[in-house]
Amino acid sequence: MRAPARAGSAGLVAAAACLGLITSCGGDGGTARPEPSVPPATGHAYTAAYEAGWREGKRIFEDGGKGAAVREVVWGGCVRRSLTARPGDVVDKDRGAWVLGCKQGAGSGADRHPPTGPVTRRAPDPDLLGRFRSWAAAHGERQSARHARRVVLVHLGTRDYDVELACTCTAKSAKADVRGLADAFVTWWDGDDGDGTAWNLIVTDPTGRRLFTRALG
Repeated sequence: MRAPARAGSAGLVAAAACLGLITSCGGDGGTARPEPSVPPATGHAYTAAYEAGWREGKRIFEDGGKGAAVREVVWGGCVRRSLTARPGDVVDKDRGAWVLGCKQGAGSGADRHPPTGPVTRRAPDPDLLGRFRSWAAAHGERQSARHARRVVLVHLGTRDYDVELACTCTAKSAKADVRGLADAFVTWWDGDDGDGTAWNLIVTDPTGRRLFTRALG
C-alpha cells in the first residue's frame, strides 16, 4: 500500500536493453565544443537545462565509454549528478530536462531528442506523509518525524523521481534534527518497492531551500 519507490535491481538483461535504447539517444560533441548541429538555446528553461545535461553526458561518455553509459543511465548516475550539476540556476529550473540530456549525451549514438516542453513534474503526496508519520509513531521515531510538513514526488522523467521532504527546520536548526528526520524517512522508505525508481531524498526548509540529501536507491 505504500507509494512507488525503488525498483528491483536492473540486472544484466535490463542493462543490455537500456544500452540498446541509449545507443540511439546519444550524439557527438564535447563539453566545451558542441557540434554545429546542436541547436542553440531558444530561451526555454528546459532547453537550457537539456543542453547543459547533454554536454555533461558527452564528457562522461568520452571519458568512460559504454561502462560510463551503464552507470549514468541504468544505475542513476545522471539523476544523482543533477543535484550538484552546474550552472545551478539553469539545472534547477528543470532538473528532469538536465537528466534527459545527460542520459542521451552519455549514450553512444548520434541522435538527440531534446524535450519539447518542461520535463520535471512535482506532485504533492499528503497520504505518503501521513503513512510516514504513522510508521514513525509506531517505531520510536515520533520525535524525528515531528519536523516533517510536506512530501512532494519530483518526477524527473517517465520512471526516475526524487522524494522532497519539507520540514520546519532551517539552515540554523540543529543538524542533528535534519539528519534524524532523513535517517528515519530513509529507514521507512527502504522497505518500499514498486514501479519507477526513487533515487534521492531531499530535505528542504519551508521555503524549498535544500538542507540535506540522502540516497534512496
